[in-house]
Order: sequence, then structure tokens, then C-alpha cells
Amino acid sequence: MNAGILIIGCGKVGSRLAQGWIQAAVPVWALARSGDSAKNLQSLGVQVIRGDLDDAGGLLALANMPLANMTLYYLAPPPGEGEGDPRMLHFLQALEQGNVPEQIIYMGTSGVYGDSAGEWVDEQSPLHPETSRARRRLAAEQALRAGATRLGFSLTLLRVGGIYGPGRLPEARLRKGLPVLRESECGYSNRIHLDDLLAICVACAEQPAEGVRVFNVSDGRPGNMTEYFLAVADRLGLQRPPQISMAEAAEQLSPAMLSYLGESRRMDSRKVWRELRLEPRYPDLASGLAEI
Repeated sequence: MNAGILIIGCGKVGSRLAQGWIQAAVPVWALARSGDSAKNLQSLGVQVIRGDLDDAGGLLALANMPLANMTLYYLAPPPGEGEGDPRMLHFLQALEQGNVPEQIIYMGTSGVYGDSAGEWVDEQSPLHPETSRARRRLAAEQALRAGATRLGFSLTLLRVGGIYGPGRLPEARLRKGLPVLRESECGYSNRIHLDDLLAICVACAEQPAEGVRVFNVSDGRPGNMTEYFLAVADRLGLQRPPQISMAEAAEQLSPAMLSYLGESRRMDSRKVWRELRLEPRYPDLASGLAEI
């Protein structure tokens, strides 16, 4: 049994994860930067330690926390600009003080693979991140790998597809009537229902890694972004968004959305379900949306 759970980056996903562990009578701590964040976490039954990943000297409470035999989830994103992840480096520096968890589970992104022109990618596929966002994620992975070797914790790297579920649907975008790319021009994208992602996170903690392991995380049924938006619109009873060409999208859509549309890959996620001995509760988009 875990001596406890510590969550770094306890936002919406982390809060759901924390609630699940608390219901299982496992103590949960989380790092909080602001007073408001601390109050919200405490209202869920989470024990708070204060600290700021953006401040190299602001993690004293983390450095002094007894982490042995604990599982640490690192869910915090890198900064919004730059090529590296200084937040990860500050975090690892805090661990250098001598308090090291038994294992770290890092929630990253499938974006580290870059564009595979629609081909399948598994955990052994080459990493070619093509956006600065994905390069920051790869830098975080590399820093954690080096830290695992140097400090001796076991490490699980989760390369996660798009997350959907209650509270994580593009309802606001659909209500605004914003356009989507013509489906015939869409590449492949990958998804995972939030509940299945949380089940994987729990199973990783209960079945610790030996050394470093990597899992692709998706439902194994690649689709495309426009298919997703149309399905959500239908489920919510909203008007379907207009479809535009890639040339029109380049003029009308945000750079962030264009960066997602510019990549196409199909994730082979059989390893995570096989090794953790799980079955997805929502094996495809239709079953996942039906419960929302």
C-alpha cells in the first residue's frame, strides 16, 4: 500500500485523481502555489504543501517532505514558451536534497512523436516533436529519465492523447459556431476518456515500474478532430460547426489549433492495457459520449 500520494500540478485532472485516492483511504498531498488553490484542494480533503515551480528557491516545503515509499504524480505543464522545462528542473533540484519518492508518474503528451503522416506509433517509435510545446514536453521527459538514473526512483512516462469527458468537451467553441477543418482533409488524432485515464494512473501506482517504462495512452481507436467536434455537437444537441478547407483554416483558426491539425498519427496503445491488465471502460468515442 502506498504511504501516500503527492500530486504536482493538481488541476482538474489531478483533483479527480486525488478524490479517488482519498475515497480509497490513501492520504493525498498536493503542491499549491496560491492561497485560493490551497483552499480548493483542502476542501476536497487534500493536504497542501505550498510551493512555486517557477521559483527555484520556492520549493523548500517539497524538499523537506518525507517522500520515501510515496507515489508522486507530476501533472504540471511546462511554461508556455521556451524550448526547455525549467519547472521540471526546479522540481528535480528539490529532490536532490535527499527526499526521493518511490516512483514518479509523469503525464506527458503524444505530441513528442510529431507527425507520422498517419502511420501507427508505439512506445519504440522515434521522437520528432515539431512544435515548441511538444519540444518542452520532450525536455521534461529527458530530465526525468536523467533524474531517475541519478536519484534512484522508478519512472512511468505516460504519452497521452486528447482527453475528453465530463467538463472536458469543446462546448464553448461549438456554441460560438467556430469552424472546423473539412473532414476529408483531417489527419488522425487520438483520444482517451478521463475515467479511463484515471484508471491507468491508479494502476500505474499499484503496479510500480521497474526502472523506466513508457506507455502510450489512448482508447486505441484513432479518429480525427472534426469527427470529434461533430459527435460532441450531436450529443449536446448543438448545431454542427461549419467545415472549411485547410487554406481557409490557415486564415481563420488559431495557431494552437493549426498545430494540432498539422500532425497525423495513430497511437498503438495495446501495451498499457496489456501490462496493467486493464480494459477500457470507454473503448471508443461513441461509448464515451453516451455516458456524458
